[in-house]
Amino acid sequence: MIPLIDRFIDKLIQESTPDRPIWNIESIKSGKPAHWNYIDGCMITSLIELYIVKKDQKYIDFSKQFIDAFILPNGSIKGYQIENYNVDDICEGRVLFDLYEMTHDDQYRKAIEFIYSHVKSQPRTKTGNFWHKLIYPNQVWLDGLFMAQPFYTRYETTFNHHQHYDDIIHQFQEVRKNMFDEEKKLYVHGFDAEKSIFWADPKTGKSKNFWLRAMGWYVVAIVDVMSYMKDSRVETFFKPLLQEIIDGLLMYQDPKTHLFYQVVDMPHAQGNYVEASGSALISYAILKACRLKALDSAYRAKGLEIFYGIVTTYLTEKDGDLNLGGICLVAGLGPENNRRRDGSYQYYISEPIVENDAKGVGPLIMAYTEVIQIK
Repeated sequence: MIPLIDRFIDKLIQESTPDRPIWNIESIKSGKPAHWNYIDGCMITSLIELYIVKKDQKYIDFSKQFIDAFILPNGSIKGYQIENYNVDDICEGRVLFDLYEMTHDDQYRKAIEFIYSHVKSQPRTKTGNFWHKLIYPNQVWLDGLFMAQPFYTRYETTFNHHQHYDDIIHQFQEVRKNMFDEEKKLYVHGFDAEKSIFWADPKTGKSKNFWLRAMGWYVVAIVDVMSYMKDSRVETFFKPLLQEIIDGLLMYQDPKTHLFYQVVDMPHAQGNYVEASGSALISYAILKACRLKALDSAYRAKGLEIFYGIVTTYLTEKDGDLNLGGICLVAGLGPENNRRRDGSYQYYISEPIVENDAKGVGPLIMAYTEVIQIK
């Protein structure tokens, strides 16, 4: 099974260029030119981590070549428009810390500062959370914690003497307060601080359902922030926060495949399916948390069974060609002129299911890096 994964990763690298990565299905479908984005960021993050663990030069060579195609000498980034105030754009910036540490090339440091200028200027809700995007005013999406907070935390730890740790922790606290469902022990996908957008409950501001990948991004955000933060609140705040949501998610794990459903709490609803990307994110979060001693080692078996469940269920080989299926292409909420994206059950199961998208492949590789490190 492990050689199978290695061959699959090789295929993805060999068939991709910065102009046309085969794992970015959204870009391919849109026909737009290559640009800086979180989908590529998820993939390159996983490849750099794989290099760190396996020490195979091909992974870092590819990653550096890919990122260098977008970084300009003054630190600005092709296709990155801060004025869009899109937290997704921050995500890919995490790889710059690794490249800067490895090369000491000043262009990476300049690019880090460029992205940090975005972090400092991102609009916020009245609760203090980053807006998800300029086109989604006053809205917090669960996946946005993954997009912005690991970069933000790593910057504060590496370059800013921990100055804004309070702000980072506060944003997680507000998400817990406004988006957690005490009965289901799960988080909703979105929250509108103004409680006025069509998909939000007019009393609570919450969206209607529990989308798997949003919670996957969220648990990874917690674990990654914990790994970068040097503060006693890693123990007192983040560990209990992680334990609570992992225990909540495991209540809904499919006993046959060991994966999780696209709409987490509705396994028997017509059209629902076990989904690869969110399951991979949960596997990675559990395995990394066990390695960091943020979860009891007893959870490691769960992380492993999810990982191998994905490989068994969705990694297929036909005539020597490997593909990872079961990946929801995309899901969102609104905006006002797109009422199809209403947060309903029917909406979440209506989005395309694709193969080899980095939103599934990247998390699977990240989980794989944790599997390799298990002694």
